[in-house]
Amino acid sequence: MKDNVLAAFILLTRLPFWRLREVPGESFRHIIGYWPLVGWLTGGVTVGVLWLTARVLPLQVAWLLAIVARLLLTGALHEDGLADFIDGMGGGTTRERTLTIMKDSHAGSYAIIGLMVYFLLLYQACGLPLQWLCALVFSGDALAKMCASHAIIHLPYARSAADSKTGSIYAPMSRPETVINALCGLLPTVVCLPMALWWAVLAPMAVAVGLYALMRRRLGGYTGDCCGAAFLLCELSFYIVALALYHIH
Repeated sequence: MKDNVLAAFILLTRLPFWRLREVPGESFRHIIGYWPLVGWLTGGVTVGVLWLTARVLPLQVAWLLAIVARLLLTGALHEDGLADFIDGMGGGTTRERTLTIMKDSHAGSYAIIGLMVYFLLLYQACGLPLQWLCALVFSGDALAKMCASHAIIHLPYARSAADSKTGSIYAPMSRPETVINALCGLLPTVVCLPMALWWAVLAPMAVAVGLYALMRRRLGGYTGDCCGAAFLLCELSFYIVALALYHIH
């Protein structure tokens, strides 16, 4: 289990966790149960940067710096997946063509426009008060990673293992991993998020279901890029609905 947890942190962040000890390659197949736990780190760092910089800078600038901090922490791993996903879904007309476009490292017009829209919408989250935004960010990171991880439960891998970026296919979660996944994904929302925003939890779940249906219809399964896109889109929907609930409240 320890190797699986460490493998999750190695894959999803740029921090030198690999220096702690060598992790067997098999462990990288068993990391999806711990994605929300990694969200505690990436969300926590984002909140830390947001909170500290907001002490001396306008909230809008602090939020922008917090976004940049997470990009550096993750190596823009998820954003790269979102760009490839949008490119493939926008430019592909067949399953094979869509998968080919998604694997291409060059960013097309769909990817560029999609990322622009994504970041513009993400930036609007600074319309919340600092305390609420911090709670939302920490909760949303873990919750969205939980939602994205369930693609592996409901869908097969759309490519062969040799074609995957890691050279292996994720294994389904065991029962203990499923419990850890749910607890780490939902606990920050229960503990940190104001009750007025709790209904926002339904948004990423609904988006995840819609994305799973799209992946099944267009690709017959998921890819790593699909998981990255699912994480960011689920998180973004969480922010947007929470912002709407705040203004209604």
